[in-house]
This record gives sequence, structure tokens and C-alpha cells, in this order.
Amino acid sequence: MKIFKILITLSLLVVTCIPAQAKKTYSVNADKIEFMNLDWWKQFEDENLNKYMVDVYQNNKDLKIATASTKQAQQVVKMSFADQLPQLTFNPQINREFTSSEIHFGDVIIPDYNQNRFLLPLTMTYEADIWGENYLKTKSVKQRLAMIEQDERASYIMISTALAANYYNLIKADKLIQNQNKLIKLQEDMVKLIEQKYAGGLCSINDVIYEKQLLTLFKEDLNNLKEKQDVIENQLKVILGDRNVTQIARSNYEDIKMIDLPLDIKSEAIQNRPDLIKSEYYIKKIGIDVKVARRDFLPKFIVFGQVGFNAYHLSDLFGSHTFLSNLGVLPSLDLFTGGRKMAMLRYKRYEYEKALQMYEKTILTSLQEVNDALVSAKTARNNLHTSAERYKLQEEQFALADKKLKIGAASNLDIIKAQEALIISEKANISNKVDLIISSINIYKSVGGVDYMQFEEAI
Repeated sequence: MKIFKILITLSLLVVTCIPAQAKKTYSVNADKIEFMNLDWWKQFEDENLNKYMVDVYQNNKDLKIATASTKQAQQVVKMSFADQLPQLTFNPQINREFTSSEIHFGDVIIPDYNQNRFLLPLTMTYEADIWGENYLKTKSVKQRLAMIEQDERASYIMISTALAANYYNLIKADKLIQNQNKLIKLQEDMVKLIEQKYAGGLCSINDVIYEKQLLTLFKEDLNNLKEKQDVIENQLKVILGDRNVTQIARSNYEDIKMIDLPLDIKSEAIQNRPDLIKSEYYIKKIGIDVKVARRDFLPKFIVFGQVGFNAYHLSDLFGSHTFLSNLGVLPSLDLFTGGRKMAMLRYKRYEYEKALQMYEKTILTSLQEVNDALVSAKTARNNLHTSAERYKLQEEQFALADKKLKIGAASNLDIIKAQEALIISEKANISNKVDLIISSINIYKSVGGVDYMQFEEAI
């Protein structure tokens, strides 16, 4: 009966001292696929791109590392919550005591002796969180977890946009290589014709050298394009995170789709950015840490209790006369710590001021990135319109050269030159079109991986 009374007393003390807030648990949505925002990517109507987005979600190593970091942070929250709970330990001792001299207790003399001792205690310790300090520490760790979750979300945005940008750059490289091969073929024909013209005494050797030099420049450009194509493919294989990928399937340039771009974006678009949300959590965390530093000046109360058995003979181990129990409260107050606690409080206050400044800087940086992305998009859009107009004029010029050739007013050299000029003009148009698509991806990235059209501002 005595054992049950003590156990009931310990239980009541624990239940009374644990703050109600500590019973709350922290849960995180395990489904991270929403970070990829697959619905937004579907508007490009590219099945290969959609497939790669899913593959990246499943296989990318950076995303797996980010997810593992989040899971680690979740365990840190659990460890912090565990510190709010009582600690129960079982530390049995079985030993044999040897004394080699007499022990005197006043007039009583105990001769040297040998004996066994069996100690089986169950020990409970609990720091009574009267001031809520331990609860605040757990709350601070939860804010840290929220910050790491935003880091993970930022990784998803960065990886998905990097995948899309490289994918479209690869399509651009494919198309530019096709055009460059056409240029080289035309220039080779040009060299043959100019050599024939030189053999007939109709041009100088300088004309032949110039056309051959131009041919080497075209071949050099082709080599650079092939190198860029290989580099982009290698980067995509790393992003996809699958060593078995040997070839990157992609759409043709003619099949890519342009999407809408905003003329301007409202400033509240930055509210979805992971870095800004992380800064907000950081301010909250440091604010909690300041409260913890203040409460560290207050006294602490350790509730402890012990039940078990203490016997000197194994046969009497569980006898009623061997029962061991104790219960108490240990108050603790640091009277002098060399100024450490005050220094910690001031440190956290300065950290809070720094967090506020970092938050303001993040806002400015976010606005800058959104504006830079908008400017880049406007420039790409204007360049595309200009290059399209130039390409259209070049088509008209080629058509005129073709008509002159048919009526004998132009030579084969003239038509080849016109064809080369048309291809070169088309190359600029190809680059500007893909750059405009990548600009839309950069805007998507700058607003935090959400549909930017919902923030479009009328001008």
C-alpha cells in the first residue's frame, strides 16, 4: 500500500507541474509535391517538361537532402518537447563491499566485514516549468523548423526553375545547331563558287580568303553550340538525379508555347517568397529566445523522487523492510555567473535587432529581384518583337533576291548571301523567343513559385 501511495503522489506532481501548452504536438505536411506547383508548369503544354518535373521530385538529390534536413528538424522539436517531460531512469547496483579496518561510531565499534548490496531504484526527475521557460525553448525550436521548411521549399523552387530553364536552353541549342549546320553548308557552297570565280579571274584572292575565314568562324560557332548543348544535357542529368538517364527527350523548337507575361506586378507578390517568410519566422524565434534569456534569471525547481529496493541479502530483496523511497523538491538559483546570463540576454537583444534589419533587407532584395525579372522580361519581349520584324524584312529581301535570280538579275552568290542573312536573322529570333520563356520562369521564381498573373497590376 505504501508503494502505491508514493507512486500516486509522484504522478500527481508530474501532472500538476507540466504546463498544458506542452501537450501540443507539431505536425508537418509530408506531401511536398505541392512545392513543385505542377499545375503552373502544365500551361507550357510540354509533356516532356511535365514528366521531368515529377522525376525531379522523386529523384533529385538536393531535394532529398532538403527533405532530410526538415525531418531532422522535426526530431529536434521532439527532443525539445521531451525535455519538458519527466525523466524516469532505472539504475540498479549489485556490489560487494569490503572493509579492511574497524569503523567507529562513538563507543560503538564495527569490525572489518564483507557484505553484498542489492540496490534497485526507479528514479524520477522533472524540472517544474513554472515560468514556462522550457515551453518557450520548444516554441523557439518550432520556429526553427518552420525556417528549415522554407529552405526546403526554396530548394524545390530553385531546382524546378533550373530544370525548366535548362530544358528550354537545350531546345534553343538544338535549333541553333540546325541553323548553324545550314549556314556552314551554304558557306561551303559559297567557297566553291568564289573559288570558281577566282579561277575565272573574276575576283581577287582576298575574296576567296575572306569567304574561307567566314567558313571557319561558322564552324567555330557550331563547336561552341555543341559544347553548350553537351553541358546543358549534363546539368539536366544531374538535376534529374538518375544515373541511368542517357538521353534527354525534348520537344522541337516549333512546338514550344509562349505564356502570358505581366506588364507590372503588385508589391505584395513577394509575400510568398520563402526567404521573406523565413525572415519572419526568424524574428519570431529570436523574440522567443529573448524571453527565454530573461526567464533564465529566475529560480528553477527540480522535483525528484525514488522508489525501489535496497537489500543486503538476495533472499530479502523484495521484502517490505527493504523498500526504498524518497521525494523532494530541489530549488536552484544562480547567485553569480560572472555576467554570463546578462551577456546572453544582451546578445539575444542584438540578435533581434539584427533580425529586424535582415527582414527589411530581404524585402528590398525581393522587390529588386521581382523588378529585375520584370525588366528582363520586358527587354526580352521588345527584343523578340524587334527581331521578328527584322526577320520578316529579311524574308522579303530574300524573296526579292530569289525573283532577281529567276530573271537573271542576280547570281547564285547573291542568293546564298541572302539565305545566310535570313538564317542569321532567324537565330536572333530563336534566342529572343526562348529568352522570353526563361524570363517568365524567372518571374515565377522571383514571386516565390506561385502564379504571378494573380499579382498583375494594371498600368
